[in-house]
Amino acid sequence: QVQLVESGGGLVQAGGSLRLSCAASGSIFSIVTMGWYRQAPGKQRELVAGISSGGSINYADFVKGRFTISRDNAKNTMYLQMNSLKPEDTAVYYCNADLWTLTPSVQSRTTWGQGTQVTVSS
Repeated sequence: QVQLVESGGGLVQAGGSLRLSCAASGSIFSIVTMGWYRQAPGKQRELVAGISSGGSINYADFVKGRFTISRDNAKNTMYLQMNSLKPEDTAVYYCNADLWTLTPSVQSRTTWGQGTQVTVSS
């Protein structure tokens, strides 16, 4: 069993900041890539930022210069520092990980967290 748990969401005024965390736990051998996605009501889920085990990072155009993704491999934890937040950033933010497990068997998995709500008021 592998779990991803997001935290750090909340209500913030436009121009403010939030720091999201995603902690992975369970039978994890290694995490290949992790990423943040978001989904607003009535909208498709979209990639916000991704980071590989080697530190390679990509951002969606709409967050470049405002958001920063990072990863602590020792803690199996990923972060998203969100600055200069806009009302259009309002969404449920989900953590995703592509990883390898050893139990119950050696296998690759894609795992999603339950999401954390980010609301930005104008």
